[in-house]
Amino acid sequence: MGYLKNHLATLVMGVFAATLSALWPYFNGFAPVLDFIFLMAVAVSWFLVIVLWLAQMSTNYMHGPGHAGHAVSSAPVISAAAEAGSPETVGVVGGDEMESRRSDLFIEVDDLKNDHTLSEEDARSMQQRIDAAETDAEIEDIAQEISRIRSPD
Repeated sequence: MGYLKNHLATLVMGVFAATLSALWPYFNGFAPVLDFIFLMAVAVSWFLVIVLWLAQMSTNYMHGPGHAGHAVSSAPVISAAAEAGSPETVGVVGGDEMESRRSDLFIEVDDLKNDHTLSEEDARSMQQRIDAAETDAEIEDIAQEISRIRSPD
């Protein structure tokens, strides 16, 4: 989980609030302005301790004891084109579907090369980009570029 079950911020704020509370009686008659400042600072700092503690308890409850932070999930990803509702809606793309999209793009690049629409060097560089693509957005960009090459409007 982390240091002190992720209550480090609560502990630091608690130490600060306790220090302010301990110093308040020593400065009580020193200046009237300090009384007001300590009254506000002590109340706010203890309020923050309570809020931080409750927030961390809620986070621990929601994520469970083994939560390791922001782990990369293996859940499917919805492409930007699918969210925008474009005609080339891809939908939900997982690992296997991404590989099939890659192979489809390789076939399209080969077709463009065979139709002499794409030169040998451009086809090779496009295939390298397809190999290097790691996200659905990169695959979608390459697919859009291929569609622009197919229909040069």
